Amino acid sequence: MNFTKLQATGNDFILIDARNMERDWPKLARDMCHRHCGIGADGLLLVMPSNAANLRMQTFNPDGSEAEVCGNGLRCFAKYVIDRQINPGPNLTVETLAGIRTIEAIMSQGKVSRAKVNMGTPRFKAEDIPVLIDKPQKSRGEVDIISILDYSLVIAGRGLPLSFVSMGNPHAVSFLSQPVADFPLRVMGPQIENHPIFPERVNFEIARVLNRNKIGARVWERGVGETLSCGSGACAIAVIARLKGYIDNEVDIMLPGGNLTLNWDGVGEVYLSGQVEDIFTGEWLK
Repeated sequence: MNFTKLQATGNDFILIDARNMERDWPKLARDMCHRHCGIGADGLLLVMPSNAANLRMQTFNPDGSEAEVCGNGLRCFAKYVIDRQINPGPNLTVETLAGIRTIEAIMSQGKVSRAKVNMGTPRFKAEDIPVLIDKPQKSRGEVDIISILDYSLVIAGRGLPLSFVSMGNPHAVSFLSQPVADFPLRVMGPQIENHPIFPERVNFEIARVLNRNKIGARVWERGVGETLSCGSGACAIAVIARLKGYIDNEVDIMLPGGNLTLNWDGVGEVYLSGQVEDIFTGEWLK
C-alpha cells in the first residue's frame, strides 16, 4: 500500500488514497502512526469519495480514534489531492464529520505551497462542544456564554481558567501570563483531555498574548498528545482571543512547529492559512 507523509507547521500526517480500499483503519492508524514501530505521524488521513463535496477526508488519531475535523490535515489533504491531480484545484470542497470545508490552495511552480481553509463558524453551546457545565439560558435560542469564556477547572489543586468552543471538534483554551514553554502541558494535558466534564474528551490549548497581532501557544491534542501545531486549536485560540478583546480580526498563532495565520470577524467563518509540504512517499509492507 502506497502512502505519502506531509507536514503543516510540524503537524505531520500519513495520506492514503483509499477510494478503492477497505482496511481496518483504526488498527492501521495505530500501527502506521507509531513513532518507533511505524512511519510516525500525528494522524492518518484517507482520501475517500463523496456525494456532497469534491472528496471526503477521514481522519484517524494515533490511538485509533476518529476525529471530526483537522485544520492542518485539511491543508495537507489539499496539497496531496491537487498535486496528484486527484482533484485539479486550486479550490476544493472536502466533506468531514464536522461538515463540508472549503479550501483555497496557493500554488508555486505548479505545486501547492500554502492552503487557506474555511473552518466554519465556531459554536458555543455546551451541548455542541460538548461540555457538561451548568449554563443559564438567556432566552430561547440564545446562550449566555460567560460561563463558556470564564470557567475555572481545578486540576491537582490548581485552578485553571478555561474557555470552551467547538470548531467542529471540542476545545478548551487557557490564556496565561507566563511563557507557554514553562507550562507543564505533558502533566496537565492528559488530565484535562480526559476530565469527566468532557464526554467526548477535549483538545487543550494554552496561549499567551504577545501583542494584538501575535499569540504564543502550545497544544495537547485529543488522542494524540502534544503536537508541534494544531489548525483547529489555533482557530479556537483566535476565536477566544477575539471574544475577550485581546486581538483584532487577524492574528498569527506562533506554535512550536511554526506560525499559522487566522482571520475571524467575530461573527462568521474562521479562516486558517499556512505553509504545507511533502516529506516523503513510501510503501507500507504490513
